[in-house]
Amino acid sequence: MPSPTSSTRSGTLKEPSRPKVKAALTRAELPEHDLVDDATCRSLEYKAIDLSFRDTDAAEFEGCRFIETGFSGTRMRRGGFSDVDLQRCDLSNMVATSSTMHRTWVSAGRLTGMTWSECAFRDVLVEDCRVNLAGFRFSTFKNTVFRDCDMREVNFQNADLRGVRFERCDLTGAQFSGAQMAGARFADCVLLGIGGVTSLAGVIIKARDAQGLVYSLASAMGIVIEN
Repeated sequence: MPSPTSSTRSGTLKEPSRPKVKAALTRAELPEHDLVDDATCRSLEYKAIDLSFRDTDAAEFEGCRFIETGFSGTRMRRGGFSDVDLQRCDLSNMVATSSTMHRTWVSAGRLTGMTWSECAFRDVLVEDCRVNLAGFRFSTFKNTVFRDCDMREVNFQNADLRGVRFERCDLTGAQFSGAQMAGARFADCVLLGIGGVTSLAGVIIKARDAQGLVYSLASAMGIVIEN
């Protein structure tokens, strides 16, 4: 797991808080611990359990660990993950609205095509994940880090990304139109062909990463670059 801090030229940045998950958890079993309306699941370990294609409202998970758990195709409204560790889970094509992630770490997961719109993320680490084609429109991020992720064509339209860190991510074709991004940081990222490049006012970016923005900036300004 990553160290609690990350060094940069401008100082030391705080890592998202580690989820408060007990070492020994109760083993989750279906149907008792299924993803259903108004469920509140605490201190459970979901291991290789399939929670795909559920349709739920107001389900909450607190202090839980998920290992190789499937949420593919599940629809969640007003749900929440608090103090949760998700390891090697499949959230592809999951759809969540008005939901939250707080002190949650997501590692080595598949988030392809996932849509979390109008949601709130706080103290979240997403590491070594496939996040390509995911959508986070109108969502709010606080103290969030995306690290070593495939984020090609991800959609952050109108999201609040102030202070978010992107480290060693492929953001080719990502959409940032209308996003608030003051203080967001990009380090060792691929930024080719991104949309909404004018929304990047106030971001902090390494010099070598900025080279990938040249064509996007030129296109936004109506400049034609000839070979």
